[in-house]
Amino acid sequence: MSETRVLVTGGCGYIGSVLVPHLLDQSRVSEVVVFDSLASGSPANLAGSVTDELTFQRGDVRQYGDVENAVRDVDVVIHLAAITGAASTHDREAETFAVNRDGTENVLTAAGKFDVENVVLASSCNNYGRAASTDIDEETEPNPLNPYAESKVAAEELLGDAIDEYGFDGTALRMSTNYGWAPGVRFNLVVNHFVFRGLTDRPLTVYGDGSNWRPFIHVRDAARAYAAAALEPETWPQQVYNVGANDSNYQISEIAEVVREELDRDLDVTYLEDEHPGPSYHVNFDRLAETGFDPEWTLRDGIQDIATELQQTTDTNT
Repeated sequence: MSETRVLVTGGCGYIGSVLVPHLLDQSRVSEVVVFDSLASGSPANLAGSVTDELTFQRGDVRQYGDVENAVRDVDVVIHLAAITGAASTHDREAETFAVNRDGTENVLTAAGKFDVENVVLASSCNNYGRAASTDIDEETEPNPLNPYAESKVAAEELLGDAIDEYGFDGTALRMSTNYGWAPGVRFNLVVNHFVFRGLTDRPLTVYGDGSNWRPFIHVRDAARAYAAAALEPETWPQQVYNVGANDSNYQISEIAEVVREELDRDLDVTYLEDEHPGPSYHVNFDRLAETGFDPEWTLRDGIQDIATELQQTTDTNT
């Protein structure tokens, strides 16, 4: 695949803010088109990436005409645009499905119309819900417990149908929970949230008893995975991949403890036993290893990096 034009929907968001510059660094990529509604992302997140090889189109994935204009001249689509924050989607179910499911359908329809070669869909390990198994692989039946996960399961089904109908390559990446510093960093994700609270000497708040499992992946590793799946579809032949590392499954109580250790602060950890802890899933990533992809960041390194960036930013402004 030479001189590849890549569309990144939601490219001004958290993952997009590191994925877009990473794509621009790839010799085979001739152009990156960012399509974003700017409802939650910002062009500021692309600072340093605004070059002749970057095109920006403002639009909404719910509007087919907007999507068609963005897809018209590209070879590959990485579809990140979505309503995220799984717990918050209970209060915005209709909007979540309109963006995450119907928006995906618009992207896939346009990709089929304009003979796009490959579509990579952002999905989530959140789809597994509270699975009993401690070895969840891609064959495990999803058990979505919130509108976010339900909409991602529906989007995966649409991708499968579109692959059959249009014949393009396509894969859904069921991403682990992201963490780590990026220009578009989000602090409603547990690791980032804990680091910020810890640096401001506030207690780390854990919902439930902290025993629920989650896999974690650094945002820069997530971006590398999206780029690899987009540019090397022959090495990502399966229709779905869990993305993370087998040794990066943690209980939330462990996350709190690691943050305390890495920040070297005597932080209180508050357990809200009456609060619902949300999904719990311990995931297997053996299929991912078959692609040759290997995450580079450890949780501890990522925590140190967030702390360094936050404190440097603070120091600069004092």
